[in-house]
Amino acid sequence: MRRVPDADSKTDAYAARLARLEGARWKRWLDVQAPYRWHLRRMQLGRTLEVGCGIGRNLLHLGAAAVGVDPNAAAVETARARGAIAYTPEAFRASAESRAPFDTLLFAHVLEHMSRADAAALIAHWLPSLRAGGRVVLIAPQEAGFRSDPTHVEHLDADALRELLSGAGCAIERVYSFPFPRAVGRVFPYNESVAVGRLQS
Repeated sequence: MRRVPDADSKTDAYAARLARLEGARWKRWLDVQAPYRWHLRRMQLGRTLEVGCGIGRNLLHLGAAAVGVDPNAAAVETARARGAIAYTPEAFRASAESRAPFDTLLFAHVLEHMSRADAAALIAHWLPSLRAGGRVVLIAPQEAGFRSDPTHVEHLDADALRELLSGAGCAIERVYSFPFPRAVGRVFPYNESVAVGRLQS
């Protein structure tokens, strides 16, 4: 898919698109989120701050221990209406939630919306919210998923995710493909690259 220079994931239209895609009838019938919900819960992330939470899908998977931030105010409003704890970055900084460190920082399907340099800067910006020895989890779409959204800017493969974690001062714990082997990501848009690192003190 051709990149659209003026496509913006911070617009109301983008938030509405996310809600429309997630609310498709066939997705509700098949519960397509079941493996991803299981995956996040199995990781036992503890108290989690999801940066770029969108309309709150992962927050709902993780439950009351998860807090989200997103610059898209319309997406935050939708996430809150669904029962998730979510804030714009400005509102988060003023909230009680910001005063205690988190066990995990989660960046799921957000870093591909920016350049590699901006992705590194975003991770660094939120690291002070992580407790000593906490984890940083990066999840990014593989090729087919990257092509599916015109607001995607830079494809991040497993090596790129490793570099981002290492650059943030994290020891790499695991890098893998989910839910299917890596080759499937060339044709299946919902295959993800997952990288887990632990902040070194």
